[in-house]
Amino acid sequence: MRQDRQIIGLDEWLLTPAGRYLLAWEKAQVDRIVGDLFGFHAVQLGWPCLDTLRHNRMPHRWVLLDRPFGACVEEAAAQGAAGDEAGHGATPRAVVADFHALPFETQSLDLVVLPHSLELAGDPHQTLREVERVLVPEGRIIILGFNPASLWGLQQRCARMGMRIGLGRPPLPETGEFIGYWRLRDWLRLLSFEIEGGRFGCYRPLLSSQAWLDRYRWMEPAGDRWWPVLGAVYFLVAVKRVRGMRLIGPSWKQRQRAKAAPAVVARRDPHSSEPPGQAS
Repeated sequence: MRQDRQIIGLDEWLLTPAGRYLLAWEKAQVDRIVGDLFGFHAVQLGWPCLDTLRHNRMPHRWVLLDRPFGACVEEAAAQGAAGDEAGHGATPRAVVADFHALPFETQSLDLVVLPHSLELAGDPHQTLREVERVLVPEGRIIILGFNPASLWGLQQRCARMGMRIGLGRPPLPETGEFIGYWRLRDWLRLLSFEIEGGRFGCYRPLLSSQAWLDRYRWMEPAGDRWWPVLGAVYFLVAVKRVRGMRLIGPSWKQRQRAKAAPAVVARRDPHSSEPPGQAS
């Protein structure tokens, strides 16, 4: 499951202008949601550079990692210290955990956040099954992922084709397979999750210069209005639903309707002049 060469490149890329641009958008989306989610236990899987639980109010919060710390963890720690001064507690971190077998009891967590964790997982289906197992009924899952049907996805595919003939390198680090938004929704529905909301973002081209990124700032409102599903990254929230059961007793216990008593009809002799009941 671990891919150290690819992951180190990802940590370094997150410190570039494009990486900071991505993290800023994702922080804004997650902070807007997690502040209103209540419970007792919340977990983030991977990506310590993005502290998704910093504004969450649950008393027990962890960040699980399946690899050694990267370069961006020092920056995340500094942000956590700044959060302490602002009144938000830093999220505790657990160093090692296997995302294919989470170290939590069944139905013990209220919130699980997966910031690009499925793209880095060796078996994203198994990771989702584990998340479904540890979530309580009505628990929430938040997923962040790269959108393959976007400008960034197109740039990445073109760069990979160029690498085959020895030209250039991909603008994005190798983060595994990009999982499409609609494909992920189908996976969640199969696990009895109900989609509560989703959003796309980061419509600017994938550029290495902050100055050039600023020049394309106008694409953010234009993308939200004219091509909303073509954002470079998506944000999805789903809730775990457990269907209730209706107990049906055996058929022999059902009440039988009372049978109506037969009506008594008085018979009259046609040759008698006396009324019925008075014949001698």
